[in-house]
Amino acid sequence: MRLREIAHARTGDKGDTSQICVFARDPAHFPLLERRLTTERVAAHLSGLRPRRIDRYVLAELGAVNFVLHGALSGGVTRSLALDAHGKTLGAQLLDMEMGDA
Repeated sequence: MRLREIAHARTGDKGDTSQICVFARDPAHFPLLERRLTTERVAAHLSGLRPRRIDRYVLAELGAVNFVLHGALSGGVTRSLALDAHGKTLGAQLLDMEMGDA
């Protein structure tokens, strides 16, 4: 099962930092998100970014897990030579993560 089957994401960016918040589509799926969406798994899945640090915040009241990826945008949108260095594309990439069986 891919993450996109049980969750959706909202993203943002500011300078060289990207933020990805993953929301369970059904409250029953939140425990799986909380258990399986770790900083290590996110770093491995988005390994090409090589962020300096990833902070994880569990937002149980919202049924969400939020990640702040410091140094993930190649210097930021205006400094990067990447075709699309915006943080908004990272949510779609993260939703492609394999979650295993629920």
